[in-house]
Amino acid sequence: MDIVHMAAKLGDLKDEHYRNTLALSTIIELLIDKGLLTREEVEHKAEELNQFMSHPSYPSV
Repeated sequence: MDIVHMAAKLGDLKDEHYRNTLALSTIIELLIDKGLLTREEVEHKAEELNQFMSHPSYPSV
């Protein structure tokens, strides 16, 4: 029964992740459509944040 419960939770998380991603994508597209941001600015910032996240801020041992 625990496996069934865990699978159901995983399905719920997948649905929530999809809804969050859709909401974020919608907001970004609206900001671009309104001319508040350019696609290039969004791509540049995404790359900048990706670089920040891929390098730990603490020294490795």
